[in-house]
Amino acid sequence: MEMEEEKRKWKRCSEQNSSAAHTHINNLDDGCLMHIFSFLSPIPDRYNTALVCQRWCFLACHPRLWLRVDRNLKDLSEPGVFPSIEAAVSAARPGDTILIAAGGTHIASNILIKKPLCLIGGGELPDDTTLTCSRGSDSALEFVSTCKLANLTVKAELGCCLLHRSGKLIIDGCILQCESNPLDYLSYAIVCAANGPEVIPPLVKACGDGVFVSRTRIEGGAKAISTSGTLALQRVRVIYARTSVFFWFDVEHR
Repeated sequence: MEMEEEKRKWKRCSEQNSSAAHTHINNLDDGCLMHIFSFLSPIPDRYNTALVCQRWCFLACHPRLWLRVDRNLKDLSEPGVFPSIEAAVSAARPGDTILIAAGGTHIASNILIKKPLCLIGGGELPDDTTLTCSRGSDSALEFVSTCKLANLTVKAELGCCLLHRSGKLIIDGCILQCESNPLDYLSYAIVCAANGPEVIPPLVKACGDGVFVSRTRIEGGAKAISTSGTLALQRVRVIYARTSVFFWFDVEHR
């Protein structure tokens, strides 16, 4: 009898502890949850939070937590929403995340990014959000600060899709396309133009300066990446699909 009573007591205790441990965070109201999400780093934490459920997706993607680019914007007074990537980059503060709306084509020609930012495509797939660099431009985006690109397609006719000069550039789950033309030998998906310590201070270099590519499809052009100075291609992994090639690689100083 004593043994059975002891078992029942332990069962009651475990049920109470289990109930306390599994108190749902969803019991919090939207404002409280959104305040919590605001403390998460945009990538990967807030981005992954949006995958949990529909409610969390709505709150994690709320305009209060992101700057947004919408080509079809009609009310220019709407806070945090911009008609072009260039306008959003100009208005962004260091550390901001810019959510680029899916659908259509966003023009991106020689946009200089010199503060830490994260640019994310708003579609389910990278094909849903396209940035196009027009002929005659050196690149779609030029980076001189730490940045991250995710879930985007970047197209370039000539020149390169992305020009990296300094800082840590992370490219995750993107598509980089160099348009097919007779001057393919002049096109590169990524160009690293950093020249080592003269351009990049040792302190920045020690913090992981370079380009880090993962789960990214690269099409066309003479090479996937062109490097200069002391930058070198490292830790390369490639998956060959029927119509394209997916890359994982890092570019760091020797």
